[in-house]
Amino acid sequence: MVRFKNRYVLCEVVSEDPRCRQCIEDRALGLAVRDAIARVHGDYGLACCSISFTVKYLNAYTGTVLLRCRKDSYRLLCSALPFVRCLESRAQRYPCFLNTLHVGGTIRTCQKFLIQYNRTQLLRLLQNCTNEEERQCIQKSLLSCSLTEEQSQSGDEEEDDGTE
Repeated sequence: MVRFKNRYVLCEVVSEDPRCRQCIEDRALGLAVRDAIARVHGDYGLACCSISFTVKYLNAYTGTVLLRCRKDSYRLLCSALPFVRCLESRAQRYPCFLNTLHVGGTIRTCQKFLIQYNRTQLLRLLQNCTNEEERQCIQKSLLSCSLTEEQSQSGDEEEDDGTE
């Protein structure tokens, strides 16, 4: 059996309206991306990208989106993402755009990149603090950014599988 290779595109939804992030749904985002692919690359591009295109993860609070597509067509997807100009949700249109952060071969590599990206964003916030209370809150957030808990849990699961 042949394994189909995928690429995962990590994006963030950038909008001036804070309500936009909280109102987006994965279905509306998927339709907007497919529409952009159809406008830019036509029927051929839409057919290539639609084979295994899905929205794997959407965090409405941070605006983080993880898209999956086939390895052969990820360039078509990435080239169409800047043409997503608005998202429709609950009969309202929100102007926004998608900023591509990372393209990876697994969800795990995208997760590692996202943790590192969030850490650098928090460091930038730390430099712009005005008082000590804000600074301590951001430092606490920085210290909580790690993968040690997940790695120890996955290590325990592997040990359990080996003993059974």
